[in-house]
Amino acid sequence: MELTTVWFVAIATLWTGYFVLEGFDFGVGMLLRVLGRTEPERRAIVTTIGPVWDGNEVWLIVAGGATFAAFPEWYATLFSGFYLPLFAILVGLIVRGVALEYRGKRDEPEWRARMDAMIVVGSVLPALLWGVAFGNIVRGVPLDADHEYVGGFGTLLNPFALLGGLTFVAVFVTHGAIFLALRTTDDLRRRANRLASRASVVIAVLAAGFLVWAQHLRGDLASMILAGAAMVALSGGLVANELAREGWAFVGTTLAIGLAVVSLFVALFPDVMPSTLDPGSTLTIVDAASTPYTLKAMTIITAIVLPLVLLYQGWSYWVFRKRVTVAPVSVSAS
Repeated sequence: MELTTVWFVAIATLWTGYFVLEGFDFGVGMLLRVLGRTEPERRAIVTTIGPVWDGNEVWLIVAGGATFAAFPEWYATLFSGFYLPLFAILVGLIVRGVALEYRGKRDEPEWRARMDAMIVVGSVLPALLWGVAFGNIVRGVPLDADHEYVGGFGTLLNPFALLGGLTFVAVFVTHGAIFLALRTTDDLRRRANRLASRASVVIAVLAAGFLVWAQHLRGDLASMILAGAAMVALSGGLVANELAREGWAFVGTTLAIGLAVVSLFVALFPDVMPSTLDPGSTLTIVDAASTPYTLKAMTIITAIVLPLVLLYQGWSYWVFRKRVTVAPVSVSAS
């Protein structure tokens, strides 16, 4: 396998990991005021993602850095053409991160209400815009012969991309609700389970519509199989949620998101930015790649560092695996 293909697979893997892990983070944030009826419940909801949300965002940082180093032309075209939505995503992530860190610094209800609003907005906005961005990448955008984006912001707001945004939001909400059902107890757990059940039909219709449309635009047999497997996994997760088997339900939504994202990258390969103006202007992995020496050096460094990062993140999830209770845990003095 050529190094350009290796790094396309690596970047696809990083984005898949990001959406699987940050997906339930976004979902939990969006549901903060929906499921959190009291301050103790809202505190418990935030606690479920408190130890892991910043680690999950590392996947985004690495994905961006890897794209810049391995495919600089892709990075330049993407960030110049999608400047406004990507800037809005960045603002949303900053607002959300600040609110998560500072929510517990003051006890005033008004302060926490403002922080909660920031968490909700900072979760909805990136989820929606990531769906819009990836919808446009799969659909294609107007690129000239120099691989420069020649459209405007309105060009990105096409029906397929907007469906992608709604699908990302809906799937992340379900993923987050199932995660909360897995990590909480008592009435909060039951309400999270019930919300995921009530939303299941809408989620399934949106996901199926987006994936079918994506395959119609740019798909082959392999991507169709992966998209079908994603729908099977999503259906299995929703059925498991109905049976109150939160662990299997979370596995189902995790596999569904992962397989769906992989199917989009498989449908895209070997292109990275298709052109809607002229197929000859499409940016491919060969056009966008760095020098072979750069790719080789990155491969060696990644092979050493990546396993250590995965071990650390896996350990952090294991340490904070227990359910979070709404009532504070009392610690008796020794």
